Amino acid sequence: MTISMYQVAVPSLVRSLNNLVAILEKGSAHAEAKKIDPSVLIASRLYPNMLPLNRQVHIASDIARRGVARLAGAEAPALEDKETTFAELCDWLRNVVAFIESFTPEQIDGSEERVITLPMGKETMTFAGQAYLLFFILPNVYFHVATAYDILRHCGVELGKRDFLGAPQ
Repeated sequence: MTISMYQVAVPSLVRSLNNLVAILEKGSAHAEAKKIDPSVLIASRLYPNMLPLNRQVHIASDIARRGVARLAGAEAPALEDKETTFAELCDWLRNVVAFIESFTPEQIDGSEERVITLPMGKETMTFAGQAYLLFFILPNVYFHVATAYDILRHCGVELGKRDFLGAPQ
């Protein structure tokens, strides 16, 4: 059986971002139940030189939305990452999911060999579409979703592996 670029990209990214919404909602509920200022959790990081929770959310969602758009040969709209509350971050993620879901299989399938150029500071990385999806988009999104999960878990939010993976399909 052959699996398409669309099938690899869209459902897995949507699932990860939706799971991240549920994780953030648990973080918000934890802050409320424990009388913790939510901004403390949102600004938390695992180590001083790592980015805080809100940046982990933004990076995961930015890579997903820009990545899917690039695979489709489209431009993702420029958005300002300014969300600072759990509710704003969850709304942001829901909007990103809606954007990703707006692409059709016809727009993404066949992008395996599409040349993707990615500006990285002063340099540019170049990928074939399939390598971009498998070795850049997916690992980066999973890394930043896992890091957001880890930050909240470290802060005492009761999360388990099932929260990261989501419900069985």
